[in-house]
Amino acid sequence: MASHEQSYKAGRAEGRAHEKGEQMKESMKEKAEAAKQKTMETAEAAKQKTRGAAETTNDKTKQTAGAARGKAEETKETSGGILQQAGEKVRNAAQGATDAVKHTFGMADADEDEHNYPATVTRKD
Repeated sequence: MASHEQSYKAGRAEGRAHEKGEQMKESMKEKAEAAKQKTMETAEAAKQKTRGAAETTNDKTKQTAGAARGKAEETKETSGGILQQAGEKVRNAAQGATDAVKHTFGMADADEDEHNYPATVTRKD
């Protein structure tokens, strides 16, 4: 009967070992699932943080671009006005030089002479 008792104890030990193995397997599944869940939560949090940073960067880029456009337009208007004034001064100086040459060589009309050089014109009436 010793063999029957040994067989019984061996079967019982095998059953305990099998049960212990199943418990460990279940415990490992639970830990793996928890780790998976934690990883997914961390990944989602990182994704949201990255998305938020990208949106902030995009907003700041748009603001900077808008400010740059405004400054460029302002500079364009200012420089356009300066160039227009410079052009008018050059045109007026050229016209004055032309009138002076006409007057010097007697090529100016009497009306032009009187208008541009009133002190030097003697009218023949």
